Amino acid sequence: MQLKGFVLGLAACASLPALAQVSDDVVKIGVLNDLSGIYSDLSGQGSVTAARLAIEEMGGKVLGKPVELVFADHQNKPDVAANLARGWFDQGKVDMVTDFPTTSTALAVMEIAKQKNRVVMPSSGLATSILGEKCTPLTAQWTTNTYALAAGTARALVKEGKKSWYFITADYTFGHSLEKDASEVIKAEQGTVVGASRHPFPGSDFSSFLLKAQASKADVIALANAGNDTVNAIKQANEYGISRKQVVAPLLTYISDVHSIGLDKAQGMYLSEAFYWDYDEKSRAWARKFFERQKRMPTAAQAGVYSATLNYLKAVEAAGTDEAKAVMAQLRKMTINDAVIRNGKLREDGALVHDMLLLQVKAPAESKAPWDYYKVKAVLKGADVYPPINPACQIASK
Repeated sequence: MQLKGFVLGLAACASLPALAQVSDDVVKIGVLNDLSGIYSDLSGQGSVTAARLAIEEMGGKVLGKPVELVFADHQNKPDVAANLARGWFDQGKVDMVTDFPTTSTALAVMEIAKQKNRVVMPSSGLATSILGEKCTPLTAQWTTNTYALAAGTARALVKEGKKSWYFITADYTFGHSLEKDASEVIKAEQGTVVGASRHPFPGSDFSSFLLKAQASKADVIALANAGNDTVNAIKQANEYGISRKQVVAPLLTYISDVHSIGLDKAQGMYLSEAFYWDYDEKSRAWARKFFERQKRMPTAAQAGVYSATLNYLKAVEAAGTDEAKAVMAQLRKMTINDAVIRNGKLREDGALVHDMLLLQVKAPAESKAPWDYYKVKAVLKGADVYPPINPACQIASK
């Protein structure tokens, strides 16, 4: 009987999921973003706060081990991001890195993370190249991507009769991806692209590009850029009176951008977004916690950092280990429903497919309180707005 009990005990131990294997007795999260430049408003210190809120929600521990947070400014430069991440992985023993405004920084870190067996969860690196030729099995593009953003906005405007489009595009990976993805949707909906201008990143003077777009007589002037570039372009379009004759459609707009532009200039604009703080009670409750720390409402990028961090830690807990491949496998098993993401499923190519929101900016008279900026026009099902799975990436993830 004693021998039988001993054998059963060994069997029970062998069946435990890696007996809570946590490397270095600590789980480390890294937020790598723009803390001082063009994208600091939409990510920056707010993303650090969002990650802290997720860690606090987990009680500051996972599998009985402490969770630590580190953060750094990648200056929107891939080489800086790569060097920081390599140091984090080798010396700092960071297990997961998130955020990444500018896709180029995410792509630079993804390859290093693949070599070092670490997880990468871009919240604001949005180009579809993350899911394409550059994909890795340890990457989860968490909040959204350029195709999903373009699909909702472009379809809505084309269906309103806005058939001809002119692009003003940031001349780097993200901008090119946003223009390409939007163009595919526009043409599929029987619209046309009549021209495009590429502007330096970052930009300040958009007058020549706006005048070319105005001269094209396109129904829609689409802004394939983000952050301060989008804010400056919309303000200058208003100064030229363009928005009274043509629709100016920013394809990536954060609530921080609308706040900077003002409802008087942004009113009526359509946009697609992964998160709006005033969508439901769950989003409002979490946003109030964020507001207490930051004195402003969260952007979708910042909310995405919270969701990515929270669900990464939940996956570590469920997997019984922080080993990267095991955590990714667990994330793919989960259905993501939190204060940010609705009906989310992580695909094999790294896309978190989930419901999106089609929003319209309110007129000043419609806004009843600070940060009350949007009308929710529709909930867009993830299957309807996300790109098809990339077969090559699907194979690479197995």
